Formats: sequence, structure tokens, C-alpha cells
Amino acid sequence: MGRLAVLLVGIALVAAGCGGDDESSSEGGADSDVRVALVTDIGGLNDRGFNALANQGLERAKEELGVEGRVFISDAASDYVPNLSRAARDGYDLVIGVGFLMGDALASVATQFPDTSFAIVDFPQAALKGTPANARGLIFAENEAGYLVGVAAATVAERGAISAVGGQEVPAVVAFLAGYEAGAKATDSSIWVAERYSQDFVDQAKCKEIALDQIARGSDVVFQVAGDCGLAAIDAACEEGKTAIGVDADQSATGDCVVTSALKPLESSVFEIIKTAQEGKFEGGDIRFYGVE
Repeated sequence: MGRLAVLLVGIALVAAGCGGDDESSSEGGADSDVRVALVTDIGGLNDRGFNALANQGLERAKEELGVEGRVFISDAASDYVPNLSRAARDGYDLVIGVGFLMGDALASVATQFPDTSFAIVDFPQAALKGTPANARGLIFAENEAGYLVGVAAATVAERGAISAVGGQEVPAVVAFLAGYEAGAKATDSSIWVAERYSQDFVDQAKCKEIALDQIARGSDVVFQVAGDCGLAAIDAACEEGKTAIGVDADQSATGDCVVTSALKPLESSVFEIIKTAQEGKFEGGDIRFYGVE
């Protein structure tokens, strides 16, 4: 399969989809009394993927549904409980935590504020401590999107070697990488796949160093699954004349060497959970699952 065919795979993936606090423009339209708070993880809104996509879902809900929304920025893990608690105390009807790393904090706060609805990205409700009945998990099949870009990576790898840079070893990142390797191996059983975790979603120097090392060892394609940190892995691939694969959002704008991205429908999932709250249909105590289908 040639490069054009792989680009078409990328297009298909894009079409299918898979310290304190800050405040975005807080006013929505005048059609709804529902107030929604979004609490980011430490990646913030500049990661061009995970948190940014969740915020796009909130912005869409403000525009289309008329809800009032606010974003609480977490600069450190120690901000999770204060931000979630402040959102609940301030009377937000639905509080959305973005990311697995917020699981314990959200479980604790949801238990303290049983009359507030909570949702959390990448954490199943049944695994939250105390399984609060007012919380709902938003879960995604990262392995499926990872598999598809693994096929793409194996197809363009000229030297039979590809790699991935993960952030922290949380379930979503592990699933992306597992799918990536499986898809690549299914396409070319002899392909060499290198994977390494930076244990960081923010420090770009760590991810760039890992990507450069992988390229020096023969990798033709680098898949980044490390948030803001991973953007530097894309930079490294482009600088070295190799191919890069983005994650969560369509990250083709981050470099000319990005051939495709493993998409995650965070915008639509956040919008959907907000819509259920606006319609009075929010139900805690369960999950909503999103796969490639």
C-alpha cells in the first residue's frame, strides 16, 4: 500500500472519530438554567487534544444548548479536590472531571455533595471509591483507535520499525499503545515496535528525548500518547524527517509529518452528558461507552 492509501486511512479515521482555577467565558445562551463546570487535569487547555477537546464539548453546549459553563484549570494534582469542591459549592448542576488521574478526588467530592451530578472521563463509575450514585463514567475504546493507527504506522514504516511515546501509565494510554502494537503486528508480523512512558503529560523535554532515542534506534513512525508532553515527540519526528501520529484530536496541524491521529470523541461525549443534564435525564451509577463504531 502506498502513501496515498495511508493518507486515505487517516482521512477515514478523522471522519469516524476516535494551582488554581481559570474561567472560560462563563455565560451561555439564555435558554437553559443548567450550570456546568469542567475541571481539567494538569495538562490544561493547551494540550491540543485531551482537555482541549473536552472544553470544546462544553463550548458547544453553551452555544447550542444555552447552558452556563465554567472551566477550572488544575495546575497540579493537589488542585483536583479544591476545584471539584468549589464547583459543587458554587452550585454547578453538573461537574465534569477530565481524566483518570482525578478518580479518587472526584469520588471523594461526589460523596460529599450527593445532590450534585458528576461525570468523569476515563474512569468507570464502578471503580470509584464508594461508587457514588451521583457519578457517571465516560469510557472509550482506545485500543480500537490505537489498532487502526498501528495499521497505518506499519504501512508507512520503510525500515520495519515504529515506536510510541506514552505519558503516565494510566489505563487509557496503556490501551492506546496495546492497540497500536496489535494493529502493527497484524499488518506486518516482523515489525519492530518500541514503546516507552515518559511518566509525564506536561514536560515536553522528556517526550522529545524519548522520541529522538527511538528514531536513533531505527523508528520510522512515532505515535504520541502523552498530552502536551507528546507534542514534542511530534516535533522530534518532523525534525528528523520521520512520520508522526497524533492522539485524541486531529493533530495534523502540529506538523507536516503527521500522517493521521487516533481520535477520541471527547467533544461529543462531553456535549452529550451535558445535554442529558439539561433535559433532566442525567443518570449516575453507570458508564457511557464510546467505541470506534
